[in-house]
Amino acid sequence: MQHHLSLRSKIIIMLSVMASLFLVALDQMIIATSLGKIVEEFNAFSSLGWVMTAYMITLTVTVPIAGKLSDLFGRRLVILFGVGVFVAGSLLGGMSGNIEQLIVFRAIQGIGGGIITANAFSIIGDLFSARERGKWQGLIGAVFGISSVVGPLLGGFLTDSNNIFGLITNWRWTLYINVPIGIIAFIVIAIFCPSLKRDSKPKVDYAGAALLATALATLILAIDNTEVIFANLIASTGISLLGLRATLFAIVVAAIVGFIIVERRAKEPILPPYFFKNRNFILVIIMASLFGSAFLGSILYLTQLNQQVFGASPTTSGLMLLPMVAGLSIASVGVGQLISKTGKYKLFMAIGFIMATIAVLFLLALTPSSGYQYEAIVIFFLGLGMGVAMPIISLAVQNEFSQEDLGAATSSSQLFRSLGSTIGVAVFGAMLTAGIASGLGNMSGNQYIQTLSKNPASSMMGDLTDPDTLLRLNTPSIKQKIADMASGAITTLPKPVQDQINQQLKAQQDEYALIVVTAFSDSMHKIFIVSACLMGAATILTIALKEKSLKTSNLSTASGV
Repeated sequence: MQHHLSLRSKIIIMLSVMASLFLVALDQMIIATSLGKIVEEFNAFSSLGWVMTAYMITLTVTVPIAGKLSDLFGRRLVILFGVGVFVAGSLLGGMSGNIEQLIVFRAIQGIGGGIITANAFSIIGDLFSARERGKWQGLIGAVFGISSVVGPLLGGFLTDSNNIFGLITNWRWTLYINVPIGIIAFIVIAIFCPSLKRDSKPKVDYAGAALLATALATLILAIDNTEVIFANLIASTGISLLGLRATLFAIVVAAIVGFIIVERRAKEPILPPYFFKNRNFILVIIMASLFGSAFLGSILYLTQLNQQVFGASPTTSGLMLLPMVAGLSIASVGVGQLISKTGKYKLFMAIGFIMATIAVLFLLALTPSSGYQYEAIVIFFLGLGMGVAMPIISLAVQNEFSQEDLGAATSSSQLFRSLGSTIGVAVFGAMLTAGIASGLGNMSGNQYIQTLSKNPASSMMGDLTDPDTLLRLNTPSIKQKIADMASGAITTLPKPVQDQINQQLKAQQDEYALIVVTAFSDSMHKIFIVSACLMGAATILTIALKEKSLKTSNLSTASGV
């Protein structure tokens, strides 16, 4: 521990760590806005899923391994390596000449991101006593909330060819932006973060790391974009999607069994088996998984709701989430102060989950006829609830174990929250697609779809029977592009005729929009119900927690970061 460091040094270290973590949290949201431009430049729609999944696989796999390695080799060395890898992956990704290179460099980015994520929360434990950690956990919670809104805004701005200091931006800038901030963070951490001195040579659990990596990577492949990623394999072998997933899950089970056997014998296990003898640890990681699923289900699909129901642009839809971010930031910082003063966390965690559950249930009243003001009020309170609960998850885990297990324990909670998020996004995405497909039914007879199908350029919009394509047709940018194409095709006709055709197209778009918005809204209500159930389950689990008072600083035990 380094509780004896001056407050100035601690603040400088934490600011640099939070800057690094902000880049990682920002990356998933910022790159999502540029996917359309990436596909357009590389003409590689079939590989699109890998751009996101490659990053998620390596990040998720790296988190628990990096947490244990930081316990063995020290937080400073490991996080410096992580920042360096993340910056290198970002720079090389921005320079990609084809989609294959971009996928590889995104995977490298994910390795760096996983290392940073694992160590950012652990460093708090090294610098501050358990009683003081709440303040900083709250600030990190605010970082995650802010990044969820800044990502789409910044990604849209950089992707849309804006002028910065005489340079025209494009999708590559969403990666380049990580480089200068990452370099500054690297320098500050290298200067101010103390190094670790160990008396004995650490034993690395290579077998455990390999089996855990196999289990996590295969699990993500089995639940996220499986049909897209393995499209060629399915087409060439004739294997069904269900059969493929069954095979992948069998590999996951085998790898987990092997991992458990190896960990029981390892001298320095990646995920020590005795962690699972701790009742509070098991409860908290389950809560982390539930929270991860519900959190992304609320934020990720709310942006789509704003675009579909309220007709907002991607940038505006991000701005519409500002009330949630405000609530999350206020609560994260505020609850951190309260926990530091009281030394208690269980009550605050329960209040946070209850508030978030009630807020999500209120979202069920959000319909196409609702005003945005209603959504803004509800998501503000949703942000408050999430802001209260989010920072406490890592804090509760850290308080259960000694300093030597801090990295492994903290990264475990991050791992299960990340897995929960990945599974949640996949499940909610499938629910949304199925709900929309059911709500829309067969759209081949719709006048608007018939009009588009007669246009040779319709093939550029995608499969007009696919729910994702049908949703994209209702976004403001696509609707305007279709209107512009239609106007350009009738310029030789008399002006009254042009006006009549444009009015007919506008009427068809409005009628189509009503159908899509209704189907989308109904499908979102199902997601909100599941999200509320997940948060409600997390609330129930808090009752079973046996709270331990947060420990205060003991300078005599300080040894080193």
